[in-house]
Amino acid sequence: MSFIAKLFGAKKSQSVIGVDIGSSSLKVVQLRRERGTAILETYGELALGPYAGVGVGQATNLPAAKIGETLVDLLRESTVTTKSAGVSIPFSRSLLTLVELPHREDAEEQKTVIELEARKYIPVPVSEVQLDWFILPEALPEGAPPPQKVKVLLVAVHNDELALLENVVKAAALEASFYEIEIFSTIRAVVDEPVKPVLVLDIGASATKVYVVERGVVALSHNIPEGGQDVTRTISSAHNLTMEKAETLKKEQGFGAHTDDSYTLETIQLVFSRIFEEAKRALTQYETAHEKTVSEIILTGGGGVTKELAKYAQSFFSIDVKIADPFGKTQAPAFMRQVLQDIGPEFAVSVGLALRKLEEFS
Repeated sequence: MSFIAKLFGAKKSQSVIGVDIGSSSLKVVQLRRERGTAILETYGELALGPYAGVGVGQATNLPAAKIGETLVDLLRESTVTTKSAGVSIPFSRSLLTLVELPHREDAEEQKTVIELEARKYIPVPVSEVQLDWFILPEALPEGAPPPQKVKVLLVAVHNDELALLENVVKAAALEASFYEIEIFSTIRAVVDEPVKPVLVLDIGASATKVYVVERGVVALSHNIPEGGQDVTRTISSAHNLTMEKAETLKKEQGFGAHTDDSYTLETIQLVFSRIFEEAKRALTQYETAHEKTVSEIILTGGGGVTKELAKYAQSFFSIDVKIADPFGKTQAPAFMRQVLQDIGPEFAVSVGLALRKLEEFS
């Protein structure tokens, strides 16, 4: 299954694309900047399942050559007009861990401390990964002495994963100036709160990512090994439906009013209730440990397009739950706005990548 829309003509020299290489589908968004505004030119999605001999919406583990072949098809069908790209790194193929390390006033000394300490937290030799880090900003009272410790988000990506992505990009004849872990792309596209903690619930095909974002930085990350494909399988097996039919029902009917007896709400609740209960535990853990209150919850990812999902999620949480609207950061024809809101959660990563890519022209 795919949906492709060419919105209006592109100016090749100013256009960029964000390419989201997920486990169940590929997504692409093409933007250009005009008078300081990100203009949406085209977007598209292509399911990987059929290329792997499984159903639409199911997670796959395809080799680089096959992913590249699929990406070429997607770029052609969505009439992409540029090769200038930013590409996602799957969260499942990366390591994020928050650690507390000794504070050093000298930047080079702090860098050395972080690189040495990082070896304790990465389960493979440092030579096998690309390592990065972010020091979490912390508001201190005026006149307070420098802190003895700093909180550092360590980020590591295995060299083999980067090699696979580079081969995909080469096969599709794209020019990627950066590769970014999908969490950071999503934050850029869907989180607007600059100070207060926000919980992002990213429901992917095979897993759900839970992370708290504070001051633009990931303060907590948690992985739940259930996602949208588990909901689809549950509907399929309980009601003797094909995976394709179950996937369609999940997205188009979800928790909304049913027009037939194709499935019961109890069926779709089975998996989503477990996801939300575990997310609630992670939320409580964060608020208790940090003595801070999360201001809102944002639902994103492929599972986020399930109809009326926010309403069901709200029954689990005491704070506001909303659906991500990454296309809200772009300009598009008014007649497309409702469609873009409906599909937005699936495109958060690709929109975030394209927005970062546009910054290269600033």
